[in-house]
Amino acid sequence: MHGSTTIVAAESRRSAKPSRLVGAFLSFYRWTARKLRERRNLNAVMELSDAQLKDIGLSRYQTESDVHVYCRD
Repeated sequence: MHGSTTIVAAESRRSAKPSRLVGAFLSFYRWTARKLRERRNLNAVMELSDAQLKDIGLSRYQTESDVHVYCRD
């Protein structure tokens, strides 16, 4: 019985590593997806004319520095 307990403990340690790896991968994936979404939003705002920016209460300068405040998921 003692030997089987040791094997179970060793197996549970092995299964913990892939979950950390998967967690790290998911974290990286989410970070990358967020950065791509922010970049798409920035590009969309940068394509607006000055008149369109004025309509939504922004200036060209603000789009370069504060666009992340106005981004929606």
